[in-house]
Formats: sequence, structure tokens, C-alpha cells
Amino acid sequence: MDYLYDGSFEGLLTCIYYHYYEEKASGIYPKEHYQASLLAGFKTIETDAKKAARVYEAIERKISNFDLRRIYRVFLSNDGEKENKILNYVRLGFKEGSCISSLHSNPIVFQAQQCEQKVSFEVHRLLGLVRFSVLKYPDELFDFKREILYCILEPDHDVLELIADHFSDRLKNDPFIIYDKTRKKAVFAQGGSWYLSDFQESDLPELSDDEKDFRNLWKEYFETMAIKERINPRCQKRCMPVRYWKNLTEFH
Repeated sequence: MDYLYDGSFEGLLTCIYYHYYEEKASGIYPKEHYQASLLAGFKTIETDAKKAARVYEAIERKISNFDLRRIYRVFLSNDGEKENKILNYVRLGFKEGSCISSLHSNPIVFQAQQCEQKVSFEVHRLLGLVRFSVLKYPDELFDFKREILYCILEPDHDVLELIADHFSDRLKNDPFIIYDKTRKKAVFAQGGSWYLSDFQESDLPELSDDEKDFRNLWKEYFETMAIKERINPRCQKRCMPVRYWKNLTEFH
């Protein structure tokens, strides 16, 4: 029996609950993208916060907090089989306990590690690739009038919340928006606190009057600091993949 869920982490944990307390799941899939098969039945599982919390606490208690964080990072990946990789990891974790993270040669653990590493690596990259622009104040977002920092990202994985703490801690005096264009959602931050919300580019205010001047200054700085004799396109593309360039100020 395939279990279908709403795409949320709580929904996935609810499916794992039903896997143990009702019928074993042959697979777990987001209902939005599921293609029914003639060979297997399917059932839509409604998200239940209490059931999800029981699974969450069981993973933390019977496996480890480290593995709980790993499972969540796998969930944030864009892997098409992430739900089933998580289900397999949880099943193995309930058998092996906290030592599961040391079973590097186990295919189930290895696949989860790969997903986690891809997410973590992209987070590391984006912490250095975020470029903020200055926008005029939109009344409905913040409680005092000032300009707002804004950035567009198109990450491979769903990493907004993994970078939010970093920037909200460093920009406590500057409200900002980081927009994930791929997933149509954004981080809104002010005073060291942040939250996630759905967002559309049409909701954006205009650029500030000085923004174009600052962009030109940044491009000049980028070109002036570069040492032409040491330019290495291959290294540049490896450390700063081309897919990120369209959202980097210095390349426009």
C-alpha cells in the first residue's frame, strides 16, 4: 500500500506512524506528484500533528537527535525518492539505535548521507553567495518605516530555513527578505527573528533610489580586485556554479 501525503514533514512522519500502527507502507509519496499504479493500491494520509509528534519523539529517543536532524535535511533535499529513503533509514534506526550513523557501508545509511551532504554543501555555498539589494519599504511587512534588504535565490534544495538563522543573527538591525524563486516562498526577518511565508515577486516594492549606484560600485570593486593573470574559469565555476550566476550582482 502506497501512502500519499501533503508534502510536509509532519505529513511524512504521520505516514511513518501508520506504517507501524496500521498497514506497512510499500512507499510514501507526495500526493501532488503521485502516479497511480495498477499493481499497488494507495491511501491518502491526512497530517496529524499528535501522531507526527510521537514519531518525532521516538526517533529522537530511540535513535538520536543527530539522526533526527539528518532525516530532516534529507527531507529538505530535492531527491525524488527522499520519503522512502527516510522510511528505510527510520526502520533501520529503530533496529540499530544510535549506532546507525556509523554504519557507513550500509546502502540505506549511505544514501541518506549523500542527500544530507548535498543539502549541507549547498547551505555552505549560499552563505557566501547571497547578494542583497535595497528596496523601498512595503507597509504591510514591517512595523516601522525604513528600507529593506532583499535577495533572490534559486537553490536546488529547500534550504531557506537553514540559512535564515545565519543572516538574522548578523543583520539584526536590518529587516530583510530572502526569496526562494523556485518554491515561491521567502524568509522575512527583523530584529533577529524570522518566519517563512509564501511569496510572489509581484509583491515586491521598488528598488531604492541608491541601489543602482551601489550595484555599479560593487561591479567596479569586483573587476578592480580581480587579478587578470590569475583568473581561473574552471575553478570559478567549481566554487561558484554557473546556475547561481543570474542572481549575483557582480555578473549583471
